[in-house]
Amino acid sequence: MKERMADSEKITINLGPVDLGRIDLLVQEGFFSNRTDFIRTAIRTQLAAQSAELGRSIERHRLELGLHDFTRADLEALRDAGEVLHVRVVGLARFAPDIDPELARQTIASLTVLGALQAPAALKAALADRIA
Repeated sequence: MKERMADSEKITINLGPVDLGRIDLLVQEGFFSNRTDFIRTAIRTQLAAQSAELGRSIERHRLELGLHDFTRADLEALRDAGEVLHVRVVGLARFAPDIDPELARQTIASLTVLGALQAPAALKAALADRIA
C-alpha cells in the first residue's frame, strides 16, 4: 500500500471553554471562516512575530529549512563517495520509497527533523537509533 504524502500534519489541541467560546464568537462575527482558520492565523502570526529568533536558532543549530527530498540515487552517490549525512531539517524530510534500509544505515549518521518525516516504515525502523 502506498504511503500517504501529506501537505500538512494534523495536530490536536485542548482549549478551555472560555477560549473556545471566544473563538466561536469571532467566527460567528465573520472575522474567521471557522475555528481552523483562526488557529492557523494565530500560529502564523506568532511565527511571524518570532521570525528573527527562529532564524537565529536555525542558523545556530545548523538546520536546513523547508522540504528536503532524499532519493536512492542521492544515497548511493554518498555511499560510493564514502560520505555520510547528518540530516537536520526544519520542515519536511521525505525519503523515497525505493530506498533500501541498509543503504540508509550506511549513509545517514543522524537524523533530526523538526516538523515531519515521511519515510517507509522499514526505513524509519532501520534508522530508529539515529533519529533525534
